[in-house]
Amino acid sequence: MPLDHLCIVRVLWSLLAGFLLVASERSRADADVADQAKQSQNPIADMISVPFQNNTNLNAGSDRGTLNVLNVQPVVPVSLGPDWAVITRTILPVISEPALSADGNRTNGVGDALFSAFFSPRNSHGWIWGAGPAIQAPTHSDAVLGNNNWGLGPTFVVLHLEAGSPWVYGVLVNNVWSIGSNRLSRAYNNGLMQPFVNYNLGHETYLVSAPIMTVSWTSVGSRQWTVPVGGGVGQIVHLGKLPVNMQLSGYYNVARPIEGPNWQIRTQIQFLFPK
Repeated sequence: MPLDHLCIVRVLWSLLAGFLLVASERSRADADVADQAKQSQNPIADMISVPFQNNTNLNAGSDRGTLNVLNVQPVVPVSLGPDWAVITRTILPVISEPALSADGNRTNGVGDALFSAFFSPRNSHGWIWGAGPAIQAPTHSDAVLGNNNWGLGPTFVVLHLEAGSPWVYGVLVNNVWSIGSNRLSRAYNNGLMQPFVNYNLGHETYLVSAPIMTVSWTSVGSRQWTVPVGGGVGQIVHLGKLPVNMQLSGYYNVARPIEGPNWQIRTQIQFLFPK
């Protein structure tokens, strides 16, 4: 196994060991614990959060290497008065991509950023929704890691979160079209759908399934879709008074491009800043 692959595996196992160690301890039984856990599962919650989501994709490319993507995705709400808010989410991927050919080298760097703004009513109960624009910016540090064209499209999320119920479920959707005519990059038309189901077990522990399905509408045949299935476990822990949402999950791609990865291991650490 190449050295860079070993580094990725060691980091992954370190995160896993830390997760299992902390998750084995009982969390504090505050009156608002259940609500805090469920709010952490709401992608448009009216609070600041900073998730670091690491996706290790196995058997990618012609040489079946490891593709690692760390998504840094801060969520910042902006109040528009007592009735409405804009929930902004920026995703900046840090990518380690295997060589594209036998004599090539691994590429490490930053990919293209995706900014989303969800206009959402502040006093929703039961069913919660948000909708707005998604903008892709060519922030990549290497041509292999992104596209030189800007992108624009709609995004939408709807979920069910009800007091007294252990379930939190919903779906997030976006589709982004390239704009501009940069001759160094191909035009794109990419869609994403992320259904999510969480079941809260108590003591700030929950089960989660949140596969990220993607489609490239400009590709043909079996190269269009990536469809994963799977799930995992999450736990709210506390660093002093700071709540931290931790997740560990695994997904198998039942549909994928011919050189796409077949397995994904996801670890996430999300820092929460409730009001």
